[in-house]
Amino acid sequence: MLLLGLTGSIATGKSTVSQILKSPPYNLPVIDADKVARQVVEPGTSGYNKIVAHFGPSTPDLLVPPTPENGGEKGVNGKGRALNRPALGRRVFGEGKDEDRKALNKIVHPAVRQEMYKQMMYAYLRGNWAVVLDVPLLFESGWEPLCGTIMVVAVKDAAVQMQRLRARDEHLTEEDAKNRVASQWDVRDKAERCLRRGDKAGVVVWNDGDQDDLKREIDRVMGIVKDGSPQWWAWMLLLFPPLGVLSGGWSYLRSWYIKMQWEQEKAKEKAKL
Repeated sequence: MLLLGLTGSIATGKSTVSQILKSPPYNLPVIDADKVARQVVEPGTSGYNKIVAHFGPSTPDLLVPPTPENGGEKGVNGKGRALNRPALGRRVFGEGKDEDRKALNKIVHPAVRQEMYKQMMYAYLRGNWAVVLDVPLLFESGWEPLCGTIMVVAVKDAAVQMQRLRARDEHLTEEDAKNRVASQWDVRDKAERCLRRGDKAGVVVWNDGDQDDLKREIDRVMGIVKDGSPQWWAWMLLLFPPLGVLSGGWSYLRSWYIKMQWEQEKAKEKAKL
């Protein structure tokens, strides 16, 4: 089974592409890292209990205030009140809060990975030829070597990205929009790094046009992806697990080597500046 890593940047259209891949004619299962991150800290989960135990004593507003609408003290599902995300964000983000942020990541990241691995295995056992790993920070979070193919949703024109962001979030000033785009890794650099993986292992969906242009671009790119990982190969890996292990191991090592090469090249370029 192909692990198809999907990533992009703010206002480039990654979420739209994810929805298209989930729908006919592709019908691919999509594992959304952001959704999983919310699921693993819902009341009653191990992640929730660990966060409450660690931060609760020193963060009085860690949980949302009880109301009849949200189930009171026991919450909607009877397992506790939901996390007050703005309060938790204030606790762990900002200057001088590295230790709190590390503590939160130590709780959340393993839970997210475990749940994503579980969903991958479920897709594998169902015989899916591919599963989409929708991870906004795919390169930054270390998921890159695990993906047989990476798909980056990008725009060639930076002005298009700015226009879409301000159209989506009308309250943003031009400076706010520029700051948000600048706070992330340039999507054109992500596209370059993706294509460095080679034919069929790294593809870019260029999304500078309208919805129809995007669908045609996805059709083009998915044709390349399917050529590199056809359905019959997915069944071979399912029916012969040792072959799947060998294939996965080779893909991981190759991706890791390309990743290291890229990072070394960028480090040398930075040293010359």
